[in-house]
Amino acid sequence: MERKDRLDAFGATALFGVMLLLAFNQILVKWVNTGLQPVFFAGLRSALAVVFVALWLIWRGRPPRLTRSDLAPGILIGTIFALEFLCLFLALDLTAVSRASVIFYSMPVWFALMAHVLLPGERLTLVRSAGLALAFAGTAWAILSRSPDTEGSLVGDLLALGGALGWAGTAVVARASRLRAAGPEMQLFWMVLVSAPILILAAPLFGPLLRDVTPLHIVGLIFQSSIVVAGGFIGWLWLLSVYPASTVASFSFLTPILAVFLGWLFFDESVTPALLGASALVAVGIVLINRRVQPVKESPVPPQAR
Repeated sequence: MERKDRLDAFGATALFGVMLLLAFNQILVKWVNTGLQPVFFAGLRSALAVVFVALWLIWRGRPPRLTRSDLAPGILIGTIFALEFLCLFLALDLTAVSRASVIFYSMPVWFALMAHVLLPGERLTLVRSAGLALAFAGTAWAILSRSPDTEGSLVGDLLALGGALGWAGTAVVARASRLRAAGPEMQLFWMVLVSAPILILAAPLFGPLLRDVTPLHIVGLIFQSSIVVAGGFIGWLWLLSVYPASTVASFSFLTPILAVFLGWLFFDESVTPALLGASALVAVGIVLINRRVQPVKESPVPPQAR
C-alpha cells in the first residue's frame, strides 16, 4: 500500500481497532489475573511472545540475530520492560482498569521529559510543554481524586505510574542505544526474551503462582501473547508505514478513554466526573505532545504489548 500524507477513513478505522484492542488488553489482564498470579502471568506472556515474534521475523525473512554489540542494550531494555509489566500487571490486580489505564497512558509525559534531556532533536516546544502540563495534571488528578468507595488502592495507582515510567524508559533506550539500528521488531524481541526469565524467577516473591486457573485463563494468556503483543505490534507498524507517524501516535489518546468505558462495561467500575476530567486532560496532553511542526523522520515507539 502506498504512503499517504493524511489519514483516510480506512486508516482511522484501523487505528480505532488497534486502540480498542489495547484498551481491551487491560480488561483481559485484570481478568486473567484471577487465574494466574500477575507477575507469573506477565512472565509466561513474554515467554510465549518470544515464539510468536520470532515466527513473525522468520516469516518476514529476517530471523532474530542476537549480536554481541546489542547484548548490553538488549539486556537493559528487557530489564526495564520486565519492571514495566511487573508494575502494570500488579496495578491491574490492585486498582480499577479505568484508573490504571489513565495513569499508565501518561507515558508521553515522562518520555517527553526524558527525551528533552537525553535525545537530540526532542526539545520541548511551547505546544508540547502545554501538552505535558495538561497530561501531568490529568495523571495527578486521577491519583488524588480518591473517595471511600473508589475501586482499588493508592498502591495500585502508584504501580500504574511505575509502569508508565518503565514504558518511557524502554522508549528512550530504543532511541538512544545501538538497538535503534536493529529496528522495532528486534527491539521487541529483546524485550520479551530478556523479560521472560526475570519475571518468571521473580514471580514466587509475589505469592502462589496459580490462583483459580481455568482453561479460559490459558486462552487469555495465549491471546495476549499472540494477538496483543505480536498482532498489535504488526498492525501498528503497518499503520506507521502508510500514514503520518505523528497522526498515528496521537491516536493513542483513545486508549485510556476506551479503557474507562470498558472498565464500566465489564467490571461495573465507577465513572466519576473526576476520572472523566483526568482522562480528558491526559488525552489532550497526548495529542499536543505528539504534535510536530515538521514531519517525523522516526516512528514513535509502538504500544505493542501494552
